[in-house]
Amino acid sequence: MRINKFISHYTKYSRREADELIKSGEVKIGRQVLTELSYEVKDDDHIFVKGRPVERRHEVTVIVYNKPKGVLVTKKDDRGRATIYHKLSGKYRHFIPVGRLDYASEGLLILTDTPEVAQVLMESSLPRVYNIKIDKPLSLAMGEAMKHGLILEDATTGGHERSKIMSMTFAPFESFEVRGEGKNFTKLRVTISEGQNRELRRFFGHFDAKVLDLKRVAYGDIELNNLPTNKTRYFSRKEYDDLHKFMKKARAKS
Repeated sequence: MRINKFISHYTKYSRREADELIKSGEVKIGRQVLTELSYEVKDDDHIFVKGRPVERRHEVTVIVYNKPKGVLVTKKDDRGRATIYHKLSGKYRHFIPVGRLDYASEGLLILTDTPEVAQVLMESSLPRVYNIKIDKPLSLAMGEAMKHGLILEDATTGGHERSKIMSMTFAPFESFEVRGEGKNFTKLRVTISEGQNRELRRFFGHFDAKVLDLKRVAYGDIELNNLPTNKTRYFSRKEYDDLHKFMKKARAKS
């Protein structure tokens, strides 16, 4: 794991702040000052930041957070906007989000103190379930694309203006259900198995449909249920048991 990512995972500092600490000589491996920003941390390395040892945590802790709209999933924003770490208790400062929800989206976000767990869950094909509202009736073309998938050379509509992602391949949706419709809107529950950048906004943007509301309500077997907005809960015992089984299978495959 790269040194700035390591520091970000196990301390209160962001990756950018970790880079600055390295440049200013505040990071050491044992007694030696580290100067290489691209250094890959080894299992037996003893890392110190500002003279304090960085402790690797081996017990897994996982929380579910109901992210509100208008909050970024990042440690620090160069434009000064609120992040989840402004909203969360300070004891979760070092927790890693499993994937992201964009600024205007809300709902279920899993966070963990264990990098391996975050990476495995993020890269998995576990189903992600969303309630969404678009500003148009559902067209036949949308339905066909949800059933069979879609390849776009230009997937910029619905993406962030600063995004460098131009094209995108959308796998067939696992399922979708119309939950309400009118002349100028459609409410849907959709299930996808990917977590690409603004995937749903880009998908519907291709059909000139704007996503008005987007809320993630489940990730695998983890459900938001009635967790209030901006509140957290720890995994249940069953959820931890299921996670350990899932991680064991993932390690066996790697």
